[in-house]
Amino acid sequence: MKFPLSLERYCFSVLLYIMSIRFVSLGLLPLADNTEARYGGIARLMLQTGDWVTPQIQAGVPFWGKPPLSTWLSALSLNFLGINELAARLPSFAIGIAVLWLTYHLASQDRCREYALRAILILAVTPVFFVSSGAVMTDPALLLGTTLSMAAFGIALNNTPGRTAWGYLFFVGLAIGLLAKGPVALVLVGIPTFLWTIWQCKWTQVWQKLPWGTGLLLMILLSAPWYLLAEYKTPGFLNYFFVGEHWNRFMVRGWEGDLYGSAHAKARGTIWLYWLLAACPWSFVLLYSARNKSSRSKVKAFWRENKEWNAYLLLWTLAPMLFFSLAGNILWTYVLTGLPAFAILMSGLFQYRNENAPVSNDVLGGERRGFSLLTLGMAVLFTLTLIPMTLDQVSDKISQKNLIVKYHALRTDNSEELIYLFKKPYSADFYSNGEAYLVKDLQALKALLLEPKRDFFVAQNNEHWPSSFLTQFDTLGQFGRYLLMRQKSVEL
Repeated sequence: MKFPLSLERYCFSVLLYIMSIRFVSLGLLPLADNTEARYGGIARLMLQTGDWVTPQIQAGVPFWGKPPLSTWLSALSLNFLGINELAARLPSFAIGIAVLWLTYHLASQDRCREYALRAILILAVTPVFFVSSGAVMTDPALLLGTTLSMAAFGIALNNTPGRTAWGYLFFVGLAIGLLAKGPVALVLVGIPTFLWTIWQCKWTQVWQKLPWGTGLLLMILLSAPWYLLAEYKTPGFLNYFFVGEHWNRFMVRGWEGDLYGSAHAKARGTIWLYWLLAACPWSFVLLYSARNKSSRSKVKAFWRENKEWNAYLLLWTLAPMLFFSLAGNILWTYVLTGLPAFAILMSGLFQYRNENAPVSNDVLGGERRGFSLLTLGMAVLFTLTLIPMTLDQVSDKISQKNLIVKYHALRTDNSEELIYLFKKPYSADFYSNGEAYLVKDLQALKALLLEPKRDFFVAQNNEHWPSSFLTQFDTLGQFGRYLLMRQKSVEL
């Protein structure tokens, strides 16, 4: 069967489609609780308060959990495009494009255009990259920093044009990582570069081709001022950030010192399961190749073909799993930093298998058939996943957007407030522009009910409210597990 489309054109077409639907989705889906709405709200508050040093999780309450790079980018986007989902997510999408370009550029330095295009398509269809490239979170900014450093390291060690500039970009990437997530960026870059240097006996080359003195100074000048300013403005930040967030969070399972939620306690080694799911379908392709006898021999031959390059990519791929294997509190996004290298590795393996298979120039020939079907299948899966997420029934379960819209439509007086009972999701703050209030105890609630105005109240439907309490309200609608109610008018 002949299919009149070269692999290069196929890769470009599918990649364009995937990034197009991801871009369209940026403004269609509401910011989801908790992560997206939380970081979106922090960016909104940064813009509203004009405080670009200390991120705030609530007005006047500093957020010490993460450095501010992703918040800076989202706040700038909100400033130019308004307070909306597209503006909040656009920086992550732009970062995703930048990471794809860095991955393409690094791969093209080693081999051909087809090899590089296939690598970035492999990366684009991994679930964790697709999600993170359009979500309000800190992981995309960290990915940009680590990918820039790892790509710069690989290019700087080759005698290619611009090698000196790439040497400095290695340290710029580290600074980006420090401002995105903190010292974990140094570890995720340090593990693969250090182990590769030992494995390949490249001490002299690494020392001579990277500007260690001026580069480290550049990294410090770019990142340290914010840390010092943050400690000066809110004393105690450095202790919480370095000891709490970077030791207790990962080494103390179920750590209870988190100021902004709860630690994500998982069994040690869960990061490998996360990688298997986050990197699918390619992780399962690799496992199959390792188990199948004929495929295993091709993998070994592929490895021997360019040991030095493949070793670099392998260590880069494994770095997050090696580091987080002993961590007690992890998320699936922690595997993200190793995926650009894994995509290049898988592209090389597909190319090697294709070069040793019957010759065919179209995308359905030889080894290309499986690659084409997998990538097209993931593109269809992403499309089918996004469509139901635009429905109100789904939106109401993950966000307060529709509830806030309903409140604004029914409010007849600006003095009528929106009050959440005992729990307020982060998305309520984002969509109400910080005007939603929280009542934490019954005494405060009783005092509000004695006031003459008719406020709007939001309560969780799964709470066991006394019937005498509910008779004081008119129920206006249910949004997921939340009820929008209004205090009944008092009859004189």
